[in-house]
Amino acid sequence: MLMNILIRNELKQDHRKVEEITRAAFSYPDRIERGGIGCPYEHWMVHELRKRDGILELSLVAQIDHALVGHIICSKAEVRTSNAIIPVLNFGPLSVLPEYQQIGVGKALVKNMICKAAESGFGAILFFGRPEYYPQFGFQEASKWGITDSDGYNYPAFMGMELIPGYLSSAKGGKYYESDIYDDDLNRNKVKKFDDLYFFI
Repeated sequence: MLMNILIRNELKQDHRKVEEITRAAFSYPDRIERGGIGCPYEHWMVHELRKRDGILELSLVAQIDHALVGHIICSKAEVRTSNAIIPVLNFGPLSVLPEYQQIGVGKALVKNMICKAAESGFGAILFFGRPEYYPQFGFQEASKWGITDSDGYNYPAFMGMELIPGYLSSAKGGKYYESDIYDDDLNRNKVKKFDDLYFFI
């Protein structure tokens, strides 16, 4: 069933609802068995990205019939080479309410994010995601540009896209570093405290 999906910038009054959407999107029963922290982590991540490392003009919501159903946010990251630091974008979490998944909401958010990032003059996007999903938007393995993760590894889930042609040409041999907000182990206790205060877990 086709729906009219409106993508717009997140507003301050959207913050709580966006965190609820993100929490619902990442609440799956097997999380603990798969090594997760037992409660969703990504809603706290969104909350913190608004204070640091997040790029607010690239925090977008999806709306259907005046109801918020999805969200995406970008953050600051960089590629470090032996003689340069190259600013890039990271993105995530990408969140869609479970009952609105598989109808194009996520695709609309990603496509709009890419367009807005390019229009704003950002040079490239690098991130970790599902290699069976994101190539449809033009993402390729980061090994194409000779970039590794911070530990020096490449794998299909580490992907990127140039928004300015040739932007990553000087990044060969560089390592990618994202915000420490994405470090589960480092932030485990902060997530628990946040949930205790705001989600009453």
